[in-house]
Amino acid sequence: MPVRRFSWRPGQRHRPGLGYSTSTGRLHGFESLAERRLLLALDFVPGTREVLSQPFTLRLTVAGRRMEHVPDFAVLHDGGVLVADVRPGGRGERVDAVKFAATARAASAAGWSYVLVAGGHPRAVTGLEALARWRRPMQDPLGLQDQLLAAVKAGPMRLRPLVASTGIPAVTRTHLLHLIWHRQLAVDLDHPLNDASWVHPVGAGR
Repeated sequence: MPVRRFSWRPGQRHRPGLGYSTSTGRLHGFESLAERRLLLALDFVPGTREVLSQPFTLRLTVAGRRMEHVPDFAVLHDGGVLVADVRPGGRGERVDAVKFAATARAASAAGWSYVLVAGGHPRAVTGLEALARWRRPMQDPLGLQDQLLAAVKAGPMRLRPLVASTGIPAVTRTHLLHLIWHRQLAVDLDHPLNDASWVHPVGAGR
C-alpha cells in the first residue's frame, strides 16, 4: 500500500489518477501526467514484475533540519529494484535536490538503483502512447500474429508491406501493434512510428 494517500479535489494544480499496467495486471496511482508517462514506459520495459507507488518514507536530517521524502515509485524487475522520482523540466526547489541525493544514497546502500526522471523524448512518448492502445489481451482466430512473426523472422521489414503481407492489413495492423507492445516485435522509437518504420524480430542484436 502507498505510504501516502492520493487525493482528488476541485482546483488542485497536479493531475492524479490511476494507470493500468499489463505487467502487473492492476491499477497504480500517479500524481501527475509525467508520472503517468513513466508508468506507461515501465510497462513497456521487459522484465518489469511489480510497480509500487509512494513505496516508503525516507527521513533525513540536513544541517539540523529534519526532512521527509516519499519517492514516486519502486520498480521490481528482473535485474533488481529501481527507485524513481519524477520532476519534469527541472522543476522543484533546491531542497528537492537534497532529498533526491539522499534517496540515491539510501537506494545504493540497499543495493538498489535510483533514477530521477526529468522528461522523455517527445517521439518516444508519442510512440508509447500510440502503442499502449493495443496492450490489452486480443483474440487472434485468423492466426495473424503467427504470420507476422514468421514474416520478419528472416529480417526487418517496413511496417506497411509487413501488414499487407497477410492480405488483411486493416486487421493485421492492430495485431502488429499488440506484438510490439508485448516485445515480440521491435521498432525504434527514436523515430516517428508510421508506415515507413522498420519492424525487427526481437533479439536481433537490438
